Amino acid sequence: MIKLLFNVLRLLRPRQWIKNFAVFASITFAGELFNPPVFSNVFYAFLIFCGLSSATYIVNDIFDIKKDKLHPFKRFRPLAHGDVPVSFGISLAILLIIASLSFAHNITPTFFAVTILYLIIQFLYSVFLKSLAVVDILALASGYILRVYGGEFASGYHISVWLLLTTISISLFLAIGKRRSELTLLSTTKDANIAATRKSLSHYSERLLDVYASIFATSTFISYSLFTFLENPGGFRLSLITFIPESLSGFFERKWLMITIIPVVYGLMRYLQDIYEKHEGESPERVLLSDKPLLFAVISWALLVVFLIYFVSP
Repeated sequence: MIKLLFNVLRLLRPRQWIKNFAVFASITFAGELFNPPVFSNVFYAFLIFCGLSSATYIVNDIFDIKKDKLHPFKRFRPLAHGDVPVSFGISLAILLIIASLSFAHNITPTFFAVTILYLIIQFLYSVFLKSLAVVDILALASGYILRVYGGEFASGYHISVWLLLTTISISLFLAIGKRRSELTLLSTTKDANIAATRKSLSHYSERLLDVYASIFATSTFISYSLFTFLENPGGFRLSLITFIPESLSGFFERKWLMITIIPVVYGLMRYLQDIYEKHEGESPERVLLSDKPLLFAVISWALLVVFLIYFVSP
């Protein structure tokens, strides 16, 4: 019984719930992270996306059972390995979808619409989009983008255009990194049939994916840098000016959010190193949790953002 519960937990892929923290982007940069009613709504949105994402992973595993059995690592997934019955997986996915959509309907109509769109794209991805080169990358990236929009519609606080461009860029960057790592893994695995495992990979070359990765790593850096320079976030702040001389008050009115560019640049470079030197990146959340310097950079960035927006920015 314990083994079955463990395999069901593996089927839900809780490690991938890290992606759902993207729903907090809008209220964090709007200065409303510590507003209890707003935070409560977004937290419920986070839980809903956890349920929906787990359901879509199960659906994708069901469609990919035969292909996963040919994959060097994915063949150990619960459904492909036979640890969890397919009938149970179908029932669990349906239950998660019904429960998640029921709660989503109670937040806002626009948030509910985003969850429906997320489900449609993920379902189409499982059925045939993942077999189409380039389209598969766009479909993967859309999942990250819709999470950010889900947080916006759940809270009612809009994200700036530069933060949106940053989200699009880093979403495409992560999706391309995933495909690059998959291609490298299958290319170096003996007797691996790339086309049979994932059809779209047979239409990519490593050089092409390298160019794609360079484009969106650069656009992530540029768009985020412009966001930190042009954005003027609001929120609850300590009155630091009362503790410093008037002659230094101008010093604290600078664009301090630009400091967060440092961990972002390091994170991008470290992630690229994981893809090209360690041949990782097939699972972004696995890379994040296993690479301590990268994890430290992400945590440092998050703490810096909160500190600068809520306690330092004028």
